Order: sequence, then C-alpha cells, then structure tokens
Amino acid sequence: MQFSPLSQIRQRIRVGAPLPFSIRDHDRTLLLACGHVVETDDQLEALFARGALVDMAELQTPADRVRQATAAELPGLWGGCLDRLAHTLRGCEEEGFADALDAHAAPVLALVERDKDLAIFQVLRQDGNALVQYGVNHSTHTAIAGLLIAQRLGWSANDALRVFKAGLTMNLAMLELQGQLALQTTPLSAEQRQAVLDHPAQSRRLLELSGVSDSEWLDAVDHHHVAPDGSGYPQAQRDPGNIASLVRRADIYTAKLSPRAGRQSLAADKAGREMFMHEPGDAMVLALVKEFGVYPPGCAVRLMSGESGIVVRRGDKVMSPIVAVLASATGVKLSQPVRRDSAKPGLAVHSVLVGDGNAFRLPPEQLAALLAS
Repeated sequence: MQFSPLSQIRQRIRVGAPLPFSIRDHDRTLLLACGHVVETDDQLEALFARGALVDMAELQTPADRVRQATAAELPGLWGGCLDRLAHTLRGCEEEGFADALDAHAAPVLALVERDKDLAIFQVLRQDGNALVQYGVNHSTHTAIAGLLIAQRLGWSANDALRVFKAGLTMNLAMLELQGQLALQTTPLSAEQRQAVLDHPAQSRRLLELSGVSDSEWLDAVDHHHVAPDGSGYPQAQRDPGNIASLVRRADIYTAKLSPRAGRQSLAADKAGREMFMHEPGDAMVLALVKEFGVYPPGCAVRLMSGESGIVVRRGDKVMSPIVAVLASATGVKLSQPVRRDSAKPGLAVHSVLVGDGNAFRLPPEQLAALLAS
C-alpha cells in the first residue's frame, strides 16, 4: 500500500462532515475510520501535526475508478452506478441531496466519456422492471441523451453538464407517479393530471430547497415542457431557453423508446424519423439524429441474412452498425453471440425489432467481449 500525508490532501476534508476515507497514524495503524466526523479545526490541525497518513487507494473517487477501469470492466460498472444515481433521485427530499447528486452523477459522467456507444446502449435497453422504475429510468436516459446531444452541438462543458443535471431532475416531483402511470391503462384522473401539470415548478422547488442556486439549471427544469409555439405547459411561457429546449427534445425522444403498459416502445429508426419530420430544420434534432443514428447501440435488429441480434456499436456509416447476433436465420438461439459488421455484403440491417427485451439481453461480460472485438 502507498500512503500520503494527510496534510497534502487537506482540501478533501470538511470539518463537521464524515471523513471520505480512513486516517492512519504515522506508524500506519488505524486512527479514524471512514465516516468519522472531525468536529473542529483544532482536531484537524492536531492530525496534521502528528503526521497522520491516508491510504492512496482510498483517495480514488468513484469517477476516478471508472477512468482507470479496463474496457472490459465498463459494462459491469454501468448497472451499479445507475442504481446509486436512481436511489439518490428517489431521496430528493432528504438532507444533503444536492451533494449526493453530484457525487453519484460523477461516475456516470465518467462512464459516458469512456464509451459513448455504451452510454447509448443504456438508453436503448429497457430491461428488468423498467415500468416500475420508469420515473428514474426515464430521467437518467434523458440526461444521458441530452448530454451527448449537447456535446455534438459543441456546447461548453458547463452547459452540457447543466443539460445532464436538468434531465436528471426535471421530474423529481413525480417520479413515483411516473411509475404508476407507466403501468396504468386508464385515463389520468383529475388529481394525476394536475400533478403532471405542476411537476416542473414543484421539481424546481425541491432543487431550491436542497440548496441548488444555478438559475440556468433551475430554469431548464421549470421550462422543460415549454414549447415556443405555446403548445407546451405552462402555456403562458413561450421562450424556454436553449437548455430547456434540448432537455425537452431528449425527453420526447427517449420517451418514444420506452414501453408503457398501454403501448409498445417505438422502433429506434422510427423514433428518430418522427423527431426529424416534426422539426426537420432544427439544429438540436439534427444533432440528436446524427448522435444516435438510425440503428443506435442497444437497438434490436434483423439482418438481411435472417439472423437477429442487438447493435453494440455504431459503424463507420450511419446505416452500417456492428451487431451481436443472438439468433440464427431459423430463429435458433446461439450459445454465444457472434459479432457481425453490417457493412459487409449480405449482412445489412433489414429491420428493427420491437418486443420482448429478454430475447436480446447480453450479460455484461459478453457485451464487454463484443465491444472489445
């Protein structure tokens, strides 16, 4: 183990807050365990004076661990990072929410930067208890999509981060209701409809109560359903601003990809086409279509060979992704997926498949192998 003098990382310690790592005495014996609270400046100075040490391995943040992970480890890291982020969103009324959101968003942002195809894969794959968790899942998918589109547009890092955070928090006030509505096949009640109409302002209020003061982030949450033609809500608003406008488009696109009890998800190529046809000259929509492509990673497809599988990488050309074939032309499930380049003769994509995601589920270790091939 390698150790660092505590005095060299004093900026990582906050008096009155739990320690993010253990502190050891000069002889390397445990002095204070991770989570212990250093209550005064005098106590902290005393630790410096006695030559206290910290194990360097404990100084790594979750985002650092993502950056240093091997490519093969990345698919497995996604699940845990998204679960922790979802748990944080559900606790939006708890003390320390804003700090927890920053902490658990950081490794997800690092994962997006490591592999954008794998990030898109998370948005497309609607597996497991997707309907029950619709609220938090949809928020994270919107955030990831919005971030990628903002980056393609060449926005500043700060504005791209605002898009990401606004996407995560746009529906804080109705996360549980969204899960209920995803399972509901009857029309909304008057109470549900009012909660939907009120959720942008209520979500902003929750953020303000947690200590968020970034006006552009708050405005984006408040206005993410505002449309310039007045068709959104609240209808009195017609100038949502760029960040809210991008969040709204990412919200609409990812909602089209998500199944609900009353309807199937829309095929990825059709979802992109609908976005384009609705606003054919819009720069944000064009960036969305270019970023996700016609057959984005996570999209289930059938090839001209008759084989079917799941897209794992965007190809050199928009119509020619890399596909993990999971079933033969006769429908027989393969024991191991086979990587196909749809740019090759006879292997072009024939159609997008929409239906049971269980038939196109890849364990993380298989996905890692296919991505690395």
